[in-house]
Amino acid sequence: QVQLRESGGGSVQAGGSLRLSCETSRRIYANNALGWFRQAPGKDRELVASLYTVDGDTRYDDSVMGRFTISLDNPIDNPKMTVYLQMNTLKPEDSGMYYCGLGVNYYALRTKAVDVWGQGTLVTVSS
Repeated sequence: QVQLRESGGGSVQAGGSLRLSCETSRRIYANNALGWFRQAPGKDRELVASLYTVDGDTRYDDSVMGRFTISLDNPIDNPKMTVYLQMNTLKPEDSGMYYCGLGVNYYALRTKAVDVWGQGTLVTVSS
Protein backbone atom coordinates (compact mmCIF):
# COMPACT_ATOMS: atom_id res chain seq x y z
CA GLN A 1 0.00 0.00 0.00
CA VAL A 2 1.24 3.48 -0.82
CA GLN A 3 2.40 5.63 2.08
CA LEU A 4 2.30 9.41 2.36
CA ARG A 5 4.75 11.67 4.14
CA GLU A 6 4.14 15.36 4.74
CA SER A 7 6.68 18.07 5.46
CA GLY A 8 7.02 21.84 5.35
CA GLY A 9 4.91 22.99 8.27
CA GLY A 10 6.05 25.73 10.61
CA SER A 11 5.23 29.03 12.25
CA VAL A 12 4.61 32.18 10.27
CA GLN A 13 3.04 35.58 10.77
CA ALA A 14 -0.24 36.51 9.15
CA GLY A 15 0.28 37.46 5.53
CA GLY A 16 3.21 35.11 5.16
CA SER A 17 3.65 31.98 3.04
CA LEU A 18 4.48 28.32 3.49
CA ARG A 19 4.79 25.40 1.11
CA LEU A 20 3.78 21.95 2.26
CA SER A 21 4.97 18.76 0.58
CA CYS A 22 3.42 15.31 0.50
CA GLU A 23 5.64 12.58 -0.91
CA THR A 24 4.23 9.23 -1.96
CA SER A 25 6.17 6.02 -1.37
CA ARG A 26 5.57 4.91 -4.96
CA ARG A 27 4.03 6.14 -8.18
CA ILE A 28 0.23 6.15 -8.38
CA TYR A 29 -0.90 5.04 -11.81
CA ALA A 30 -4.67 5.28 -11.44
CA ASN A 31 -6.45 8.63 -11.66
CA ASN A 32 -6.89 8.87 -7.89
CA ALA A 33 -7.40 12.00 -5.84
CA LEU A 34 -4.81 13.42 -3.48
CA GLY A 35 -5.99 16.06 -1.05
CA TRP A 36 -4.76 18.39 1.64
CA PHE A 37 -6.87 18.50 4.79
CA ARG A 38 -6.73 20.97 7.67
CA GLN A 39 -7.70 20.21 11.25
CA ALA A 40 -7.81 23.02 13.79
CA PRO A 41 -7.87 22.14 17.51
CA GLY A 42 -11.30 20.90 18.53
CA LYS A 43 -12.62 20.96 14.96
CA ASP A 44 -13.27 18.40 12.27
CA ARG A 45 -10.75 17.66 9.57
CA GLU A 46 -11.74 19.56 6.42
CA LEU A 47 -10.65 19.22 2.81
CA VAL A 48 -9.01 22.43 1.57
CA ALA A 49 -7.54 21.40 -1.79
CA SER A 50 -7.35 18.34 -4.03
CA LEU A 51 -6.12 17.16 -7.37
CA TYR A 52 -6.36 14.08 -9.56
CA THR A 53 -3.02 12.33 -10.04
CA VAL A 54 -3.40 11.72 -13.79
CA ASP A 55 -5.58 14.44 -15.32
CA GLY A 56 -4.49 17.09 -12.79
CA ASP A 57 -7.99 18.45 -12.15
CA THR A 58 -7.90 20.65 -9.03
CA ARG A 59 -10.52 21.84 -6.57
CA TYR A 60 -10.38 24.24 -3.63
CA ASP A 61 -12.46 25.08 -0.62
CA ASP A 62 -13.86 28.62 -0.72
CA SER A 63 -11.84 29.54 2.37
CA VAL A 64 -8.53 29.11 0.50
CA MET A 65 -9.52 29.96 -3.07
CA GLY A 66 -7.04 32.42 -4.58
CA ARG A 67 -4.55 31.98 -1.73
CA PHE A 68 -3.58 28.29 -1.88
CA THR A 69 -2.33 26.35 -4.87
CA ILE A 70 -2.08 22.58 -5.09
CA SER A 71 0.30 21.06 -7.61
CA LEU A 72 1.87 17.73 -8.53
CA ASP A 73 5.49 16.91 -9.29
CA ASN A 74 5.53 13.66 -11.22
CA PRO A 75 8.86 13.28 -13.04
CA ILE A 76 9.03 10.28 -15.32
CA ASP A 77 12.38 9.16 -13.93
CA ASN A 78 11.28 9.24 -10.29
CA PRO A 79 9.38 6.32 -8.73
CA LYS A 80 7.79 8.74 -6.24
CA MET A 81 5.37 11.63 -6.63
CA THR A 82 5.11 14.83 -4.60
CA VAL A 83 2.02 16.95 -4.08
CA TYR A 84 2.62 20.52 -2.95
CA LEU A 85 0.37 23.01 -1.24
CA GLN A 86 1.59 26.55 -1.70
CA MET A 87 -0.09 28.71 0.93
CA ASN A 88 0.05 32.47 0.53
CA THR A 89 -1.51 35.34 2.46
CA LEU A 90 -1.89 33.08 5.46
CA LYS A 91 -4.44 33.92 8.14
CA PRO A 92 -4.58 32.84 11.81
CA GLU A 93 -7.62 30.70 10.94
CA ASP A 94 -5.42 28.66 8.59
CA SER A 95 -3.60 27.27 11.64
CA GLY A 96 -3.85 23.56 12.36
CA MET A 97 -2.53 20.18 11.44
CA TYR A 98 -2.37 19.60 7.71
CA TYR A 99 -2.79 16.08 6.44
CA CYS A 100 -2.33 14.58 3.03
CA GLY A 101 -4.90 11.96 2.04
CA LEU A 102 -5.39 9.61 -0.90
CA GLY A 103 -8.80 8.49 -2.12
CA VAL A 104 -10.38 6.97 -5.20
CA ASN A 105 -11.87 10.31 -6.22
CA TYR A 106 -12.74 13.81 -5.05
CA TYR A 107 -16.05 12.72 -3.52
CA ALA A 108 -14.28 10.13 -1.40
CA LEU A 109 -12.03 12.88 -0.05
CA ARG A 110 -15.04 15.11 0.64
CA THR A 111 -16.68 12.39 2.71
CA LYS A 112 -13.32 11.46 4.29
CA ALA A 113 -13.48 7.98 2.78
CA VAL A 114 -9.73 8.24 2.56
CA ASP A 115 -7.68 5.12 1.85
CA VAL A 116 -4.35 6.44 3.09
CA TRP A 117 -3.44 9.28 5.48
CA GLY A 118 -0.11 10.90 6.14
CA GLN A 119 1.06 11.67 9.67
CA GLY A 120 0.41 15.41 9.37
CA THR A 121 2.44 18.59 9.62
CA LEU A 122 1.66 21.54 11.90
CA VAL A 123 1.03 25.06 10.61
CA THR A 124 0.80 27.96 13.06
CA VAL A 125 -0.13 31.43 11.84
CA SER A 126 0.18 34.25 14.36
CA SER A 127 -1.61 37.58 14.12
